[in-house]
Amino acid sequence: MSLNQLTVAKFGGTSVADYAAMLRCADIIKNDPTNRLVVVSASSGVTNLLVRLSQAEVDASEQQAIITQISDIQHNILAHLNDELLTHEIHQLLVELADVARQQGQDYSVKVADTILSFGEQMSSRIFAKVLQQVGVEGAYFDVRQVMKTNSLFGQAVVDLEQLKLHAQQFLAPKLTEQVIVTQGFIGQDAQGDTTTLGRGGSDYSAALLAEALSAHHLAIWTDVVGIFTTDPRITDQARSIKEISFGEAAEMATFGAKILHPATLIPAMRQNIPVFVGSSKEPEKGGTLIQQSVESKPTYRSIALRREQTLVTVKSPAMLHASGFLAKVFAVLAKHELSVDLITTSEISVAMTFDNPTGSMQALLNSNVLEELEQLCEVSVEHGLSLIAVVGNNIHRTNGVGTSIFDTLQGINVRMICQGASEHNLCFLVEEQQANEAVEKLHRNLFAH
Repeated sequence: MSLNQLTVAKFGGTSVADYAAMLRCADIIKNDPTNRLVVVSASSGVTNLLVRLSQAEVDASEQQAIITQISDIQHNILAHLNDELLTHEIHQLLVELADVARQQGQDYSVKVADTILSFGEQMSSRIFAKVLQQVGVEGAYFDVRQVMKTNSLFGQAVVDLEQLKLHAQQFLAPKLTEQVIVTQGFIGQDAQGDTTTLGRGGSDYSAALLAEALSAHHLAIWTDVVGIFTTDPRITDQARSIKEISFGEAAEMATFGAKILHPATLIPAMRQNIPVFVGSSKEPEKGGTLIQQSVESKPTYRSIALRREQTLVTVKSPAMLHASGFLAKVFAVLAKHELSVDLITTSEISVAMTFDNPTGSMQALLNSNVLEELEQLCEVSVEHGLSLIAVVGNNIHRTNGVGTSIFDTLQGINVRMICQGASEHNLCFLVEEQQANEAVEKLHRNLFAH
């Protein structure tokens, strides 16, 4: 067949968790002939097990227990396929995984950790190709490492876009005219032939990069929820699915905490203007959210995103008063330690900045490395236990009454920092962690009551 229309379909871990879930995904592929490239995550639960297996302190007995758990997940699917060759392939992968894990236990390395993490996708993609064949779709396994060339920054590898496009057109595109190709998200390969991983959100990002490299007409992200919601449904049962949303709005939502999409996923799609659909593989008949460059509806309020575990750093110095160069010195310190600022506000003699994920490595970096250098320049205060709330929509910076609507609703809730004006799509502020859910619920009830 010709590739007049090409859809890249990505299925997340819950979508390929077991045989029944894989069958639902196979039906989605079968029902739309434009689905020619399928990108899969590891089966649900497998990546977490592999993360544990890749760590340095895991002893031999725990290694064996983890591999047994992974084997059980895969063999529960294989039992429905009755394919000796495939069962043997998966068994060989598990044997190889055990060998690599033993090596990691003796001499830890980030390179070996990436190799360990890649096994989940290697197994799920082989198995899903067989499930497709079982429902009458000519599906074939393809090792994405043939085309997804990266640098050697293990755990957070950067893809070489030129090489990806060249190899995808050479090795992948011809196969798509003959059969449905099933490949892996999240993993790549460096110039030395070592396996790399693309980091958090890597599977969605892989699918978007492949869609871009192949000039696809559509990217479908299949997950376990019916599209993108006006806010996290776990916070309020009033949250509702959004039918369409612009790239700009979706990027703001992803950046400021909406878990359904990683911000990097949208970048390749935006570069090539490829519409992105987000839907539930469990309930494909319910539709989902279409993300594209231009949309018909442009409401003032589209959604409310929440990002927890924020750190607020305030630097203060009388030397700032009518002085130039102070901000440059502050940001030179942050750049030296590769720290990324999310929000920033300034006054005459102080600057307030937010940083993401304070309970992880970021907090340690702020405490041990950065603060001492900043304190040589100015007075520094650090606050933890904050959440960032972003009200996302359209023309927020030009719409009368936005601030009044939002902050009147938040009476009784202490707003620690406000940031507006840099984007037409959002108004952001910080609240104390314990008040975050209440703030989101109140705002949603007021802004989305109609």
